[in-house]
Amino acid sequence: MQLLADTSMVNYLPIAIALVMSVVFAIVNVGASLLLGPARAGDIKGASYESGMEAIGSTRKRFNVRFFVVAMTFLLFDVEVIFLYPWAVAYSQLEPQSPMAGIFLARILFFIATSVMAYIYAWRKGVFRWD
Repeated sequence: MQLLADTSMVNYLPIAIALVMSVVFAIVNVGASLLLGPARAGDIKGASYESGMEAIGSTRKRFNVRFFVVAMTFLLFDVEVIFLYPWAVAYSQLEPQSPMAGIFLARILFFIATSVMAYIYAWRKGVFRWD
């Protein structure tokens, strides 16, 4: 029984190694920039910088909400595509006439239908018009 527990924990070893490596990489980079980077403060370094140009007017302007709605719509469909890949792999492993195949297909069709309805709703609300 102890041998079975040891082999199941060995499966998590690559994840633990990647996690440790990423944490060490982040700490080393932040530490190196603090040690090697310039530490001078001044008016020029503290000034706002936007593409090499001085800011014109107030920097506290409000953006149109459409920018954010379009960004959220993009993220919605981006996440949908990310979920489609593992679903397609799992679905291809099922037997064609099994009850699980029908359930898998119904779930993904519901997922896609709700996403399409959200897209149509955003389109009718005029989110994608830039006038």
